[in-house]
Amino acid sequence: MKPSIQDQLRISSAADVATIQQAAESWTPQRSLAWAFDTFGNHIAISSAFGAEGMVLIDMASRLHKDFRLFTIDTEFLFPETYSLMDRIEENYGIAIEKVFSLLSPEEQERTHGTALWGRDPDRCCNLRKVEPLRRKLGELGGWITSIRRDQTSVRSSAQRIEWDAKFGLVKVNPIVDWTSKQVWRYIHDHDVPYNELHNQDYPSIGCTHCTRAVRPGEDPRAGRWSGFAKTECGLHIIEPAPQAAEAYASKAAKLGN
Repeated sequence: MKPSIQDQLRISSAADVATIQQAAESWTPQRSLAWAFDTFGNHIAISSAFGAEGMVLIDMASRLHKDFRLFTIDTEFLFPETYSLMDRIEENYGIAIEKVFSLLSPEEQERTHGTALWGRDPDRCCNLRKVEPLRRKLGELGGWITSIRRDQTSVRSSAQRIEWDAKFGLVKVNPIVDWTSKQVWRYIHDHDVPYNELHNQDYPSIGCTHCTRAVRPGEDPRAGRWSGFAKTECGLHIIEPAPQAAEAYASKAAKLGN
């Protein structure tokens, strides 16, 4: 009989997370990452879109665990500068980025949903090209590591360093959740960490080409994302109950048991 995910992992439920959550709030980012790698082994991965915060985590992880897993949701609408940075990451850190794609190619999406869906219904576009691909990827894992910070958006303001992600049904680790942008950039400069060249061109937050613009003086750092829409999140970090949690656990157990 193959072991279940609960048998393989020491932390596999909201109750398990609650036992360490308060203590984890005082941990450094490095200790948080070390805990994640020690606890989940190959069943945890860093998720990154390769913004400044993500580059900090990648560099920290490389100093702690050479064989860490790193994946990205490739919407196929990313900037050339982002793809160039991905090549640099693989070369500099000696890792292979696991690229996750939508089930629909851009051409198939256009045939099914019409031209420029991002300009008419950005939530649907994000769901097709980001949220659902992420849901599939997380089904392979027992935990995921993100680079979100509390002061980025109101949705992220209550995030914990270690928390149970009810939306996707697994542990979520946010090592730099309490950092400021200033701390992020200090680490980048102190450790000579590569970063997206668009950051030098007034793009503090970088997503897809269609939904990202440069920020004007005095604007919020995320004002360049989905400009013209009352939208600040792609949906990956919006907290909501996971549908059919029992089925998700069963599927995850089967995959990890193989």
